Amino acid sequence: MKKNSPETTIPATGSRRDFLGKSALAGLVTAGATIGLSGCKEEAAPGKAAAPAKAADTGEHIKPGQLDAYYAFISAGHGGEVRVLGLPSGRTLKRIPVFNTDCMVGWGITNESKAILGTKPDGSLLYTTGDTHHVHGSYKDGTYDSRWLFVNDKINARLARIRMDTMECDKITSLPNVMGFHGIFPDKRDPVDAAINYTTRVFCGTEFHMPLPNDGRDLDDPTKWGCLFTCVDAASMEVRWQCRVDGNMELVASSYDGKLAAATQYNTEGGADLAGMMSAERDACVFFNVARIEQAIKDGKAGTIGASKVPVVDGRKAANADPATALTCYVPVGKNPHGVNASPDGKYFVCAGKLSPTATVIELSKVLGWFGGEVKQPRDCVVAEPELGLGPLHTAFDGKGNAFTSLFLDSQVVKWNVDASIAQFKGDKAAKVVLDRIDVHYQPGHGYSSMGETREADGKYFNSGNKFSKDRFLPVGPLHCETEQLIDISGAKMSLMADHTAYPEPHDGIIVRRDVVKTRQIHSMTDFPNAVTPETAGIERKGNKVQVRMMSQAPSFSMPVIKVKVGDEVTLTLTNYDKVEDLTHGCAIPTHNINFIVNPQETKSVTFKTDRAGAYWIYCTHFCHALHLEMRSRLLVEA
Repeated sequence: MKKNSPETTIPATGSRRDFLGKSALAGLVTAGATIGLSGCKEEAAPGKAAAPAKAADTGEHIKPGQLDAYYAFISAGHGGEVRVLGLPSGRTLKRIPVFNTDCMVGWGITNESKAILGTKPDGSLLYTTGDTHHVHGSYKDGTYDSRWLFVNDKINARLARIRMDTMECDKITSLPNVMGFHGIFPDKRDPVDAAINYTTRVFCGTEFHMPLPNDGRDLDDPTKWGCLFTCVDAASMEVRWQCRVDGNMELVASSYDGKLAAATQYNTEGGADLAGMMSAERDACVFFNVARIEQAIKDGKAGTIGASKVPVVDGRKAANADPATALTCYVPVGKNPHGVNASPDGKYFVCAGKLSPTATVIELSKVLGWFGGEVKQPRDCVVAEPELGLGPLHTAFDGKGNAFTSLFLDSQVVKWNVDASIAQFKGDKAAKVVLDRIDVHYQPGHGYSSMGETREADGKYFNSGNKFSKDRFLPVGPLHCETEQLIDISGAKMSLMADHTAYPEPHDGIIVRRDVVKTRQIHSMTDFPNAVTPETAGIERKGNKVQVRMMSQAPSFSMPVIKVKVGDEVTLTLTNYDKVEDLTHGCAIPTHNINFIVNPQETKSVTFKTDRAGAYWIYCTHFCHALHLEMRSRLLVEA
C-alpha cells in the first residue's frame, strides 16, 4: 500500500504571493493600458518558491500551513453539488457545482457549462435543480485512479462525471425511462475482458416505479409499472443497456472481479402505497450477471422502451428462474434494506437492514455458484446475518476484517467483525461479533471509511454523515446545519475526533488519500478550441450577432472599450493569459446577469442580449492583483 508522502512541494513556476509582490510596481505603470501581448507568452517571473507545506500526521490537529492527509468527496443532497473537504481538519476546500447553478464560477451561466447541463430551445437551462446522493471514484487495480468522480441526480435521473484533475464536471447524461435514480457505483474492472483492470462502466439503480414508457399510459394501474437498472459507459457517458427488475432499488455495489453488480431492493411486492410495500417478510439484494446481460444483448434478446433506443433485457424474477440462463439473482435479505457495500477483500457484499436490526453478509462466490447451478437457493448465498442495532443503513470497512455500520434509530456507529459473524451464523455461540459502539449526533445516514471502498482500506477514519445537529452548534433559525463527525477507528475502541458542520443535506462520500489525487495547477490553452489569441482578438459583427474576443492578464483586459448596439446578441469569449497557479480572473457585467471566472490559461464564453442603452463596467470579480479594482473594461451600448 502506498504511504502518504512526507511533504508536498509547490511547483517552482512562481507562487501567487511571489507574483503579486513583484508585479505590483509594474502594474502601476501599465494600469489603464491595453494588455501587452508580448508579455502574455512569458512565464511568471522566477523567484524563490514558497516553503513546502508539510503533511500532517494523521490523527493530530492540523496546524496552520499543514496539509490534510485525505480528501473527502461528499454529495450535497438537494444542494445539487459535490463538496470537497480536507480530513482530518474538516476544512472545505472546494464546492464543485454539478446540477446547481453557481454565480461564483459561472456554472449555468457560461456557454460551456450550459452545454454540459443541457438547455431548452430558447437557450435557458433544461433544469435548475438537482439532488446528489452518491459520489464514487473510478478505479484501477482495485483502488482509485484519480480520473473521475461520478454522482447521481435523483430528481431528474441524470448521471454526472467530474474530472479529478480539475475537479470540474465535464459530462452529464440523462437516463431514459427512469425516475428516482438513486444508487450508483462504477465497476472496478471489465466483466468480459480480463486484461482491462479499470473502470469502464457505471451502474445506476432506479428507486421509483413508473409506467414504461411514461407517456400517459397505465396511469391508474401501478401493477404495470416498473424499474430499470442502467449501465452507462464511463468514457463516453452513453447509456449501454438497461435491465428491468422487480422492486425498487436503493443502493448499488460492484465486485472487484467485475463480474457482478448488485442493488438492494425494497418494495419487492411492487406495492403502490405503504401498506402494499410492507406486506412481505423480506426484501432482496438483486445481483446482475453483467457478462450474461451483455451477451444476451449481442444475441438479440433485448427490446426497447418508448422512443429510447437503449437495449433493455428482462431481469425480473419470473423470467430468470433457471440459473443456467438467468441474468439476475434475487437474494432475500432483511426487510427494507438500504446500503450494500463490498468488503475490501472482494469476498462479500454487506446489506444493511434498516427496518431489520441486522446486516446480511452475502458471499459473492456463492452468488456466482448459483448462476453456475452449484448453489441451490439464492438464500444459500447468505453466510451471516448479525444483529447490530436499530436502523442499520450503511457499512464501511477498515481492511482488517472489521465492518462499521451506521444505526439511524440508535444514533450510533457499531464496529463488528465479519469472520466472527460468519462463525456465529454457523452456530458458534462464543463468537464475539460486535466489538464496539459509539454515539453520534444525531441519526446517522451515510458512513464511510478512509479508502474503505478500495483494496487499500487503511482503517484510519470513519466519517458519519448525520441528519440532525440540534444542540451541537449555534442556532441559526429553524433550518439547522447538519454534521459530519469524524471518528478515529485505528484502535480497538472508536473515538470521536471532530464535528464538521455541513449545509443540508450531505449524503454519501468517499475518503481518498491525498497522494492518490493528482490535480492540475493550470489549464493548457490548447485544450480550448475557442481560445482567444492576439490574431483573433477583437470584435466581429454579423447582423445583430456580435462576437467579442478578449484576453485577460493582470491587471487588465485586452479591450478597454467595447461598443455594441441595443438588441445585439453578444457572445463574449475570454481567455486568461496568466500562467501563475491560482491567478484566476472574474468577469461580471452589471444588469446583464453575467458573472463567471476564468482560471489560468482557460477560456470561457457567455452569450447575452443588450436590451438597454448605457455604459456598463465589465470588471474582474476574483482578486488577482494589487490593481484588481482597476481591472475593468467599458461596455458601451448605443441606442
